[in-house]
Amino acid sequence: MSNLMRDSLIMAQTKDENLGYMSDMALELAQMAEDTGLATLAYIFRMAALEASTANSELNEQDDLPRRVTSH
Repeated sequence: MSNLMRDSLIMAQTKDENLGYMSDMALELAQMAEDTGLATLAYIFRMAALEASTANSELNEQDDLPRRVTSH
């Protein structure tokens, strides 16, 4: 395996771990905000968790992007 391929795999794995950590942390913050009566802040943190959890799947689908984009 070439160094470039190995480095790409390591970077992808690190990115996955970081996105997972961000999603978990955002959910914890959402729960803390809700417990203190800050519903709007809890909603924002839940949306951040959703973004982090779906970011990886969107990055993996970049190869499909030219097929999904339509011209107007």
